[in-house]
Amino acid sequence: MVNRSPLDDPENAAFAWARFRRLMRLMMGITLATVTIALVVVYKQVDDVSPHFFIATALGIGFSMLLMSALMGLVFLSNGTGHDASVQNSLDDLDPDAKRIDHRNVGWKDQS
Repeated sequence: MVNRSPLDDPENAAFAWARFRRLMRLMMGITLATVTIALVVVYKQVDDVSPHFFIATALGIGFSMLLMSALMGLVFLSNGTGHDASVQNSLDDLDPDAKRIDHRNVGWKDQS
């Protein structure tokens, strides 16, 4: 049986996605500041560089930072809403001969 995710509730989902958008707006500002600082440093330290170098640097830093922040934001969203806890990923049902273990009461030393 599949457990119900807290994100199935529209009120919880709206709150979680609003928090995600707020985080992404903050990260967009930090990314723009970082790209600006990086371009100023490159401009000050290098004498003769093609404008394509500046475009590539800005796109590379900007895309990387925004991708990382989006993926980490989704991890925070999934964990913070309880969506991760609602997933049942037990493989015990696939093996009919396996002994059943109550994973809620097993310590790390008990698992073999």
